[in-house]
Amino acid sequence: MERIESEARPDWRVKVESQGFHFHSAGSEAYWDESAYYRFNARQIDELERATYKLNEMCLEAIEHVLANNRFAEFKIPPHFINYIRKSWDRDELTVYGRFDFVYDGVRPPVLLEYNADTPTALLEASVIQWHWMKDFASSRGEGLVDQFNSIHDLLIEAWKKAQELWKAPPGSLVHFAGVGIEESVEDFITLQYLRDTAIQAGWNTEAVGMGELGWDAVRKCFVDPAGRQIHGCFKLYPWEWMTREAFGRFLPETGMRWLEPPWKMLLSNKALLAILWEMFPDSPYLLPCGWEPLSDAYVRKPILSREGANVAIVHRGAVMLETGGEYGGEPMVYQEFRPLPCFDGNYALVGSWMVNGYAAGIGIREDKTLITGNTSRFVPHLYVR
Repeated sequence: MERIESEARPDWRVKVESQGFHFHSAGSEAYWDESAYYRFNARQIDELERATYKLNEMCLEAIEHVLANNRFAEFKIPPHFINYIRKSWDRDELTVYGRFDFVYDGVRPPVLLEYNADTPTALLEASVIQWHWMKDFASSRGEGLVDQFNSIHDLLIEAWKKAQELWKAPPGSLVHFAGVGIEESVEDFITLQYLRDTAIQAGWNTEAVGMGELGWDAVRKCFVDPAGRQIHGCFKLYPWEWMTREAFGRFLPETGMRWLEPPWKMLLSNKALLAILWEMFPDSPYLLPCGWEPLSDAYVRKPILSREGANVAIVHRGAVMLETGGEYGGEPMVYQEFRPLPCFDGNYALVGSWMVNGYAAGIGIREDKTLITGNTSRFVPHLYVR
């Protein structure tokens, strides 16, 4: 695994915006950064793929364990939603995606930092944007047999086709896409539009609805859109733990409508999962020791429901070495053994490995000047040499 400086395409802003990527910069700083790229070899890509599949298997076993042993309290799941999760799991409800975040240097096996299993941060850039960058790079540099670990876009379309089969929905059926408005989050809004486009390519009719526009019809006992149409299937770009706390949250278990991601993903998007995984698979090369109290002198303290690196602290021998702010400080914490991200010329790189439609689909790399990857950490493309 190498970080190689590269010359950005002169018209890169125009190109990525033409591909729907309008949050490529944060003020004067580039979020999408093609002044460098990461290069892998085929063995390293195979290793990332194996780790992704194995961790997916382990996570599914962990869900079975939580359900069998009624360990919902550790995840702070509201009691009203426990049977809702059980029914969702028993129905084998479809999952579209998830992203494993790895510490990986290309030498030692990748180890899991956390599983972003519910909301698709960095999906568009990992899927379409870096793919087009790689195509331009390969054609302009003439480096020969270069490729990219990336089948995300095609697998997203296949996932929507699978949803049609599982939901027994005729071609052209309506599926809703719910999220926040562009004024609240440009990134979430554009990511939602991208996913909506993949559903359209799979043959769905789609309708956008704001999270605040979801209505509850008490007579029909169903959710409706602003036009009063019943919502049968809905993709939501909104965390499940927020959904359960919304005013409409109490009605969620009362309907059989299909959600993507499904309710059972509440267990996988929660960092309590890290402690459960370590308890069940302490010999796995892909896990770091993690528990409800520190297990070593150097550890990372993480709120179980934090996002984008918020309220995370790196602690060594009782002293906080690095800490981020945020709104999750009151959450229960897990304590994971500290494994530093590999550093390349002052850039700490995190490898995000995507599962899409049941397949290891590709990777995206975020990097930062600090050891904690956050909301503004840069996205840097990758390729590999066959």
